[in-house]
Amino acid sequence: MSKDPLFPAPESKTASEESTVFAPRFGEDGLLPVVVTSAKTGEVLMFAYMNDEALARTIETGEAHFWSRSRRRLWRKGEESGNMQRVVEMRTDCDQDAIWLKVEGLGAETACHTGRRSCFYRAIPLSATPGGGLSLRFIDAE
Repeated sequence: MSKDPLFPAPESKTASEESTVFAPRFGEDGLLPVVVTSAKTGEVLMFAYMNDEALARTIETGEAHFWSRSRRRLWRKGEESGNMQRVVEMRTDCDQDAIWLKVEGLGAETACHTGRRSCFYRAIPLSATPGGGLSLRFIDAE
């Protein structure tokens, strides 16, 4: 993360919620949660994090960039797989502490490292007894 802030700090809760100034509220870890959906279908493709540099690069290039918590580094979606994401629309939530990207997939249009289109390919059964015996159901996303 950069030493000089790339984005202004929120002035107040009211300003954050009602202002037209983009002043993202990064967490204590310097990260902002990001939900990524398909611009074409609305399907949730993935959940990731951005630091200030990933956010700035995404805005500048129109391609999705994220912060990998496991690798502790910035990465451009598709840099290894070729399955890049072109940002069609970017939104922030009411208090500017989360981002929503609507993307168009380039390449094979897979978002998940497993090769699936979405990272959310298993359903958790509802109305079951929580514990170690729950069986996930694989979803065939269209």
